Amino acid sequence: MKTFDYVIQDNDGIHARPAGELTKLCKTFSSLIQISKDGKTVKATKILGIMSLGATKGSTVTLSFEGDDEEEACAAVKDFLEKNL
Repeated sequence: MKTFDYVIQDNDGIHARPAGELTKLCKTFSSLIQISKDGKTVKATKILGIMSLGATKGSTVTLSFEGDDEEEACAAVKDFLEKNL
């Protein structure tokens, strides 16, 4: 299992467009990818779940990856977050 924390940098936080793009990216991997904030954990393949976290600028989210392609998934999601959020 791989995990990392990320602090949201985007002024709008995690809103619909990047949440949709993140779910699309996560669906390309077979690993279970989850995102957590303040004790609430959701699957990163569910846009409404991600939106329900209410991650605003400065919020810390924790992402976890478990499965056959967790290394690749972790690297891809980390790159996506750094470029988009």
